[in-house]
Amino acid sequence: MNAHDFTKGNIVKQLFWFSTPIMFTNLLQVSYQFIDSLWVGNLLGANSLGAITIASTVIFTVLSFIIGINNATLTILSQQKGKEDSTGLKTYLNAFVVLLTTLGFSLGLVGFFLSERILIWLQTPKEMITEGTIYLQINFIGILFLLGYNFIATVLRSLGDSKTPLKFVLLAVILNAILDPIFISGLNFGIHGAALATILAQGIAFLYGLLIVLRNKLVPFSIPFLPTKTEVVLILKLGIPSGLQMMVISAGVMAIMSVVNSFGKDVVAGFGAAQRIDSLIMLPASALGTAVNSMAGQNIGANQWERVKKIATYAVLYNFTMMLVIAGLVIFLARLGISLFITENDAVQFGTVYLQMIALFYPFLGINFVLNGIVRASGAMFQVLVLNIISFWILRYPLTYLFSSFFGEKGIALGMGASFFISSIIAFSYYRFGKWNRKTIFSQEK
Repeated sequence: MNAHDFTKGNIVKQLFWFSTPIMFTNLLQVSYQFIDSLWVGNLLGANSLGAITIASTVIFTVLSFIIGINNATLTILSQQKGKEDSTGLKTYLNAFVVLLTTLGFSLGLVGFFLSERILIWLQTPKEMITEGTIYLQINFIGILFLLGYNFIATVLRSLGDSKTPLKFVLLAVILNAILDPIFISGLNFGIHGAALATILAQGIAFLYGLLIVLRNKLVPFSIPFLPTKTEVVLILKLGIPSGLQMMVISAGVMAIMSVVNSFGKDVVAGFGAAQRIDSLIMLPASALGTAVNSMAGQNIGANQWERVKKIATYAVLYNFTMMLVIAGLVIFLARLGISLFITENDAVQFGTVYLQMIALFYPFLGINFVLNGIVRASGAMFQVLVLNIISFWILRYPLTYLFSSFFGEKGIALGMGASFFISSIIAFSYYRFGKWNRKTIFSQEK
């Protein structure tokens, strides 16, 4: 595994070659939902599309907590890799397998029986509840596949391999794109077919990923055994606040939508189109955040703090340069991008102006991704949770509400942009002056 050792070598090259496959993997994940919606909308109609959109929100909320726990996986295993502690790596890997499998079974069982009740709680339109319940139940049955291939990807990244996960995520996207029309229309399964295509694609991708890992001995998996209390406590200590981070973000996004909704359908449509483009634009910064988590984690494990500082510095500069270039392109191409999704003039106009204004603040949001990734690598998950609460609930939502009250619909972009800038200063201040680098997550061990 020397090729994936981040404790030595050229940091700039490593940042580029390690983060780029992560970016493309994330792009595939975004396209997965897009393709699913495309087939359902065209083959089954708006009612079915609405049903899976609401059901997908539930799945994303559940998955966001699991992704948060995966961030703990990235931190713990990357530090073990940096320490060159093969025994610790194996035992913690086993502990994660046992805990996530147990959690997956539990979530699948509870989710299956509560699917209809959850949709009713969310005030889902009556005509969408039946299809939404079916889609949700089938997805909960296959939730272990979704957790499985996300987990394998995280483990590989913690060991410095970002290329292999790209292969099985690509397989999942291709299979889903092929199986969706076959199951929905060809076999006339309807909404059942959409859900079955999803879990079958994820299941095959998971098994393929597992086969690659075991055949090439990329990860030291073993026959599962009961983890120790120390391992479980550490995983939960890091995993729970890390999982809550993602839920704080999800809830924050919904709060922002409440402000947007108050301006009517044209603003909602324009904002929705802009958000789809936003999700693509932020992929490089998000990928950098994941990359530095693993890279810094290995160096923290190896006690190479000077190298950790260099990773942070180069990643911030790389992010700032890249996001400035992207911002320039967005300013010139905003109207064209928005027009791909909507045609109503007022909605296109709002979406265009929103994108052009918010683009100027992209580099600052990227700084949050990078510096939070560095801090997370030390195991300071609670601190990152607090930073996210500040970012979304003390800055982003209140400032968006305040600015939109004064400046109307243009205030949405101004408020969000101001929150990006201020939260980047707070993230930098904590990175520079906080005590995150004094945290030792394995202090209770020999």
